[in-house]
Amino acid sequence: MDSILLLGSILTPIAKFLGWIMNAIYAFFSLMSIHNVALAIFVFTFITKMLMLPLTIKQQKFSRLSSIMNPEIQKIQAKYKGKKDEASLRKQQEETRLIYQKYGSSPTSGCLPLLITLPIMFALYQVINNIPDHVNLIKEQYNIVADAIRNGNLLEELATSFKLAAADLTDNSKIIDVLATFKSANWKEWFEKLPEAGGAINYIRESNNLFGLSISDMPSWKSISVIIPILAAGLQFAQSKQMTVKPRDKKDDSAASNPMGTMNIVMPIMSGVFCLILPIGVGLYWIASSIFSIIQQFFINRYLDKKGVDKIVEENLKKAIGKDTKKPASSASINELARKQTKAIDYSTQEKDKGKGKESTDESDKADGASEDSINESYKPTSISEIANILKNRNSEKGEK
Repeated sequence: MDSILLLGSILTPIAKFLGWIMNAIYAFFSLMSIHNVALAIFVFTFITKMLMLPLTIKQQKFSRLSSIMNPEIQKIQAKYKGKKDEASLRKQQEETRLIYQKYGSSPTSGCLPLLITLPIMFALYQVINNIPDHVNLIKEQYNIVADAIRNGNLLEELATSFKLAAADLTDNSKIIDVLATFKSANWKEWFEKLPEAGGAINYIRESNNLFGLSISDMPSWKSISVIIPILAAGLQFAQSKQMTVKPRDKKDDSAASNPMGTMNIVMPIMSGVFCLILPIGVGLYWIASSIFSIIQQFFINRYLDKKGVDKIVEENLKKAIGKDTKKPASSASINELARKQTKAIDYSTQEKDKGKGKESTDESDKADGASEDSINESYKPTSISEIANILKNRNSEKGEK
């Protein structure tokens, strides 16, 4: 119960803000005598997708890093497979942490944008599913219909039709909540019962019109409306394929390189099913969202392809050492980072040698120290991406040993 209240407290202000955007869009088109909810939803979707663009880019950067990190993480998992003792679990966690550290990332980097996006998505559905609650011009028409129902003593009939008690419909806001669920057949029926509200009902029906379909109705296999779930599923599939990150090694097309492969098939199917059982307005939002996502993803892919994964890693590492990304990092800072990272990676190897006695451990430490000094003396890397590559190669060699 507490979690539901918490979710509601989070969604309500988001829904109000998005509802304000929807109301502004509808009011703008009304100035040009265009009263169409479907068009408002389309523009509304575009604006919300642009507002969420920074989160989308962040998510895509993490996906590209994951295509490189996942194979290394899976090698660590295979290395400690079946080992349940505390020491092994600690070593596995430490080595996994070092992989993320090497690329300037963290396990939560991919979750944070999703955690922010989900409440926004739920709030969007609240707005789309209850337009009268957010669009003032439409709410005015619903109020006219609600007044006509109350004045015509038709509350009992309305309550019975929707299996409610007349006592539950105490004010216009609650009556409007019921009217918001009306389908085109319901409006046709009540148009005859409420001749004094005929103008308001016609306004509502026309504003819900989309190429002869009512966005308040559900798609049917027996009408052209079936194209809504088909389009939603098809565009979702195209979007999923477009978002799939190609492995850096083109020879590696295994499931490990594309862990979302199954989801890329399941999600479009689910989209089609949901759009089949939900009002056409929700399906329209889903279609518009996929269209804008495909266009958006095209430019994001071009941007990230031009930037390259090495540049993303370099930027992440700059943030990790607290340097301004606009200022070039000094060679001293880079070498210091390399020394710290290398020592951290050597930590797991040194742990294995502890059982061999203090003498062998000291010799190993000296050898490692000499090895690090020789690397720093013989080769001075000029960029953080080169440091990352050195660390990656060292880690791979240690894993093979």
